[in-house]
Amino acid sequence: MEQSDKTAREIYAEVKANPARARFGFGGKAALVNVDLQKAYTRPDLYPTAYATDPNQLDYVNGLVGLMRGKGWPVVWTHVAYMESGADCGVWGIRTDTPDSLQNIKFDSDRAEFDERLDVDRVRDVLILKKMPSAFHDTLLTSLLTFHGVDTVLVTGGSTSGCVRATAVDSLSRGFRTIVVEECVADRHESFHFANLTDLQLKYADVESVQTVKQWLEK
Repeated sequence: MEQSDKTAREIYAEVKANPARARFGFGGKAALVNVDLQKAYTRPDLYPTAYATDPNQLDYVNGLVGLMRGKGWPVVWTHVAYMESGADCGVWGIRTDTPDSLQNIKFDSDRAEFDERLDVDRVRDVLILKKMPSAFHDTLLTSLLTFHGVDTVLVTGGSTSGCVRATAVDSLSRGFRTIVVEECVADRHESFHFANLTDLQLKYADVESVQTVKQWLEK
């Protein structure tokens, strides 16, 4: 195993700066999959489970949403919420049971609500309730993307090391070109964030700047 004294941020910067890094590239039509941008994870002023990386994350997401709608391409928002007993969280909920635990994000609670700063259109957009990390796990997402003729999945949301990573890996596994939008994903700690961006970039997805994604959408 290679060892290094560099931080996760420094390693990611090296990978990102490599002009020879291979890319999957953009395809012909995309879907924007916004992973769990709900208050439990976007409002650190309210909830200890929340985190922020780029302070403009939600503004950037809204910008992408507008461009996607302008092209008539699918916009998807996922969130997690569980029944009062938490039984529908399954094995994922057995390690802890505190007020901040995952299975205690209840239906109709503030923690389950999308952040009010987001441009969520409940008429035009697709809202998906998920129970596990990946947006693809036991949801309609794959069939939805197939129906719309999508070959590229743009991923935003959180956390980078958790549900974003799981979604990106499953996206690749289902044959989609997968783009993780760098400024639009977040995690609790920079080490988790940058280590996972590095791993995603090297194996499962292209990690691209929001500006690069916007330029492609504006073509």
